[in-house]
Amino acid sequence: MKDAVIGKMTYTLDASQTDSQFLSYPNPVDLREIQGLVVRGYGNLPAACFGFFTINSAAKARKALSKLQARLTYAEERPALEAINLAWTYQGLIKIGVSKEVADEFSNEFRSGMNTEHKRRILGDEQQNAPEHWHWGGPDTPSIDFLLLCYAKDQAALEQLYQSLKEALASSAVEEILCLDTQLLPEAKEHFGFRDGIAQPFIKEFDRQGRNFTPVPLGEILLGYPNGYDRYTQRPLIPAELDFSNQLPPDPEGSPTRDLGKNGTYLVFRQMSQDVPAFWRYLKEQAGSEEKAIRLASKMVGRWPSGTPMVMSPEQDDPSVTDKDAFAYHDTDQQGFKCPLGAHIRRTHPRDSLQPEPGSEKSVAFSNRHRLLRRGRPYGDPFHPTMDPMEYMKLLDQDQPSTERGLHFICINANIGRQFEFVQHTWANNPNFNGLYQDPDPIIGSRSSYGLPQNHFTQQQSPVRSQIREMPEFVRIKGGGYFFLPSRSAQAFILSAGVNT
Repeated sequence: MKDAVIGKMTYTLDASQTDSQFLSYPNPVDLREIQGLVVRGYGNLPAACFGFFTINSAAKARKALSKLQARLTYAEERPALEAINLAWTYQGLIKIGVSKEVADEFSNEFRSGMNTEHKRRILGDEQQNAPEHWHWGGPDTPSIDFLLLCYAKDQAALEQLYQSLKEALASSAVEEILCLDTQLLPEAKEHFGFRDGIAQPFIKEFDRQGRNFTPVPLGEILLGYPNGYDRYTQRPLIPAELDFSNQLPPDPEGSPTRDLGKNGTYLVFRQMSQDVPAFWRYLKEQAGSEEKAIRLASKMVGRWPSGTPMVMSPEQDDPSVTDKDAFAYHDTDQQGFKCPLGAHIRRTHPRDSLQPEPGSEKSVAFSNRHRLLRRGRPYGDPFHPTMDPMEYMKLLDQDQPSTERGLHFICINANIGRQFEFVQHTWANNPNFNGLYQDPDPIIGSRSSYGLPQNHFTQQQSPVRSQIREMPEFVRIKGGGYFFLPSRSAQAFILSAGVNT
């Protein structure tokens, strides 16, 4: 055993968790400080649920959450049985006792939340997606103070874990608002039948395999490190005298303040309901056959159901392609004949296809400044257990019970405005992306802009392009919010802040 000292706090680590495990990175980071969800998605823990809570008594809640803090999972370990992470809303920080002076040092996007009038326009949360219709996170739903993300080896263990946490919190004046269940789908697919989670940003500091990819700067994911502009993203810096217990690290830029944000990050949560029968019914009507419907759907996604990119195999699905992320656009598909210019994956990760200087490292760097580290999980039963779109389309004419299914979209980013909101507004919702007209993202894009319909999908081809129109929405928003995922030291500061004021 070995003692690790962080500031004035001491933790006991197993030999398997000593410095040699994580200080060999090219740019060492202290994994003991970073909540585990940042480094791994807990793929070895298939059962997961997400609990939203509100605080009725700060003094009582603080005691229970201080005990819970010892059970939170940090990045130095790969848990085999269970994992717990905790993230705060702005309102929750205020309610637990963080002064408004300190809380207002957080980013404007985090403080203002997701359901303001301005954010609705940016994110496309209007009409049927308006926050007034949300199940949680809307203006007419109970206020959420913090989020517990729980993972376990199986469903029985998860239920036992979550129930024990819920009961302990309930006895300390913490009330559950709701709990969202998840369900992993076969072959790592999402509900429309496509392999998901392939193109994640490469963070060199978290890589144990020594891979040689273009890295996304650590500061795009974690606060307190240089970002893609070689600068420090805005983060909550507080006067040293407010850090009564000397728990927080100093400002890495050298000011006399303490960095409440370092090794923490922002977590974006969106509950996205997927209408699977509507999706495949529309595509089958447009394409004329089941085989052509799958090809059209693949054009819209930018990948075949197996996850193989259209750029690498434009004519048919090829599951034998092993590295499904090793491609670029400019040299191989500049005109979009293989993967349409408005396809979902081409919008959410343009790679080397955009200005300045398409095909260059500058273009890749531009794309990397807007990357999102995705940690979401699907929920609801699959439309067909095989997850095969061919089987889906055989059921379209049969009466099916109404089933709620979709994706709990979770992403981690250091700058909500420049990353998540930019991707959704400027790339996904933009009807003029890549020189198009009235073409939103065919999967997650808003179908209207400033009251005008935007519902086309264009396929570039020679000699004449083809286009489908009046494309309905297949994904609807059922809830959402912005959260702060603090470091270990910041969590301790947050829970002691009310005591020291």
